[in-house]
Amino acid sequence: MNPSATHSQKIPPSALPQSESEILAWLRLARSRRVGPSTFIRLLREHKNAEAALAALPEVASLAGAKSYMACRADQANAEMEAGFSAGAELLCLGTPEYPPHLALIADPPPVLWAIGDPALAQRPTVGLVGARNASSLGQRMARILAKELGPAGYIIASGLARGVDTAAHIASLETGTIAVLAGGVDVVYPRENKGLWEQICHNGLVVSEAPIGTSPQARHFPKRNRIISGMSLGIVVIEGAAKSGSLITARNALDQGREVMAIPGSPLDPRATGCNMLLRDGAGLVLSGADVIEYLESALQGMADFPAPVELTAPQIAHSRAATESEPLQPTASSITPNLKSLLSTAPVPEDTLIRESGLPTPKAMELIFDLELAGEITRHPGGLLSLAT
Repeated sequence: MNPSATHSQKIPPSALPQSESEILAWLRLARSRRVGPSTFIRLLREHKNAEAALAALPEVASLAGAKSYMACRADQANAEMEAGFSAGAELLCLGTPEYPPHLALIADPPPVLWAIGDPALAQRPTVGLVGARNASSLGQRMARILAKELGPAGYIIASGLARGVDTAAHIASLETGTIAVLAGGVDVVYPRENKGLWEQICHNGLVVSEAPIGTSPQARHFPKRNRIISGMSLGIVVIEGAAKSGSLITARNALDQGREVMAIPGSPLDPRATGCNMLLRDGAGLVLSGADVIEYLESALQGMADFPAPVELTAPQIAHSRAATESEPLQPTASSITPNLKSLLSTAPVPEDTLIRESGLPTPKAMELIFDLELAGEITRHPGGLLSLAT
């Protein structure tokens, strides 16, 4: 399917904003109370442009039972525009060439997106990598491996800039292309310890959000954020996720949007793997390497002539990628600045030196904490210098 063809079906060409005043009207309509994505599109189709829709909105709201309704004021929209430009962001409007084409295909695409960075990245085939915030060492390593295998194969990596899996995926794909989708404003970094990573993505990748500039993320914003991650992607890979987690919400969104859903299998004894194993039980694609992801997405790429064909990964390339990922020094991440070594462990054994390296702690301090956890019976030491959570 050609994404641009769907644009014209949703938004009348005459409604697309051309001038500064039309862009302002578009933003006012998008920010007006009770105007969600579906209502926004319906109003444009019925009234031909944003200005006419704004004029008709009070009467439409009144017929729906809303008394004394007022649309978003021009000065409010102006203030948001000025704040966005001051933050170095640009406004992407649904139906325009700069808007992420695959996202435009979902049932409820955001009418506007604020973006910092290179919007051209969103025009390329994208894979969403999502998972637990309290990801284990193995989960974070798998995120890095997949990102480093998929990036050179031609895929952009999308995730949510959260702790754990998201952070690992973004860092590993900085050189090949990464997109961070935020729940709050594009200028509001959450979690705060990812400020440095956010800055790198702003310069070398793309940060997007449908929220107004300056919005602090609230719990209710994250499910809406998740639908954008899956909507921008040809498919999503869940690396670790509990049975009731944001990762599973993203997977459900992806299914509703007709995207490919894939998952990494995990130990039945690790709660962080429960969601992934449930997805696999219900028919999700089982992923062990980037080559698996590319194979699953092959059909999704058919007919998308504007997307470059992915590079096929061979077994030697996969082995080399994993060896390089295992040996490379880690940049500071959300998980590597916490002394909670236990959170990096799962029931699957991991080398002690890998655990120490990924903790970001001085070696003597890390070894002291490991010793304490052993004495407490919370971790198990295996032959070959391997550690795991006690079962």
